[in-house]
Amino acid sequence: MSGYMSGILSILAINIIFAYGIFLAVATGQLNLGGAGFQAVGAYAAAYLTATFGLSVPLTLLFGVVLAGLVGVAIAFPILRTKGVYLVLATFAFAEVITGAILNSEELGGAMGISVPAYVDWYVPVIMAVCVIGFVFYVMSTRFGLAMRAIHDDEQVSDLMGVSIRGVKVVAFGIGAALAGLSGGLYAVSYSYVEVQSFNALLSIYVLLYVLLGGTQTAWGPLVGATFFTILPEVLRDALPALKTAVVGLFGDADNVAPPDESWRFVILGLMTILMMVIRPEGLVTRTMVENLQFWKKGATSARREVTEG
Repeated sequence: MSGYMSGILSILAINIIFAYGIFLAVATGQLNLGGAGFQAVGAYAAAYLTATFGLSVPLTLLFGVVLAGLVGVAIAFPILRTKGVYLVLATFAFAEVITGAILNSEELGGAMGISVPAYVDWYVPVIMAVCVIGFVFYVMSTRFGLAMRAIHDDEQVSDLMGVSIRGVKVVAFGIGAALAGLSGGLYAVSYSYVEVQSFNALLSIYVLLYVLLGGTQTAWGPLVGATFFTILPEVLRDALPALKTAVVGLFGDADNVAPPDESWRFVILGLMTILMMVIRPEGLVTRTMVENLQFWKKGATSARREVTEG
């Protein structure tokens, strides 16, 4: 496999894990804009332990997951007292505090970052992503997942039915933070270098868009959203020059066409994001869509069985 394809698979797997970390909070009605902060905690924990103490990759990843999860639970208690835009601002402020602390820490390399001696190939993030997907689907199928969906749909009714709203939110936030930390640790050992500039506000916004545009009603949403928005810019990288050459070829000399500017990929991505928000504000994958697909699948299976028995 080429280095380009292995890099795409690695970042896709990391983005999927990251998206599921944010999804678990969003699934309970919490808009978490602090994802970059939790990913930075996991990335720097793995990088520091590997570079300073020479610990193995599994241990550093585990430590990053636990540390990010504990930080998530610790800040969940004060942050989850806020709601709406104040919750968004609180989680955003947390991410800025984390990046500011790292930037001013000599132990963590400051603005220079940390070189990570450990390295894992593309299949490690892919395997971890598959495990995370299975884990989240399992969680959403349990009573805890049912409580999360109930809180997302109506907090007051959930409270009347005896659901511990605060407890469910804290646990979901903590597990999500741990998954974001795992994505950060995998990023560190996949690219052998971390710098605080990589964990900026745009990263938090992008991963939240993965979840919101993919859909927050089912566990399929983050998978579809992260895959779509990770692969699309790479598809446009090759598609735009070919499209420009074809268009110019209709009116002139296609052999002397300059390649389009790289920024056009993100212009198109932004336009598609706006269109998706207008056309499908509930996301690409909804609960009704999944239920309909399951209904048609059961109907097709029953019809096939009847034909076979008949």
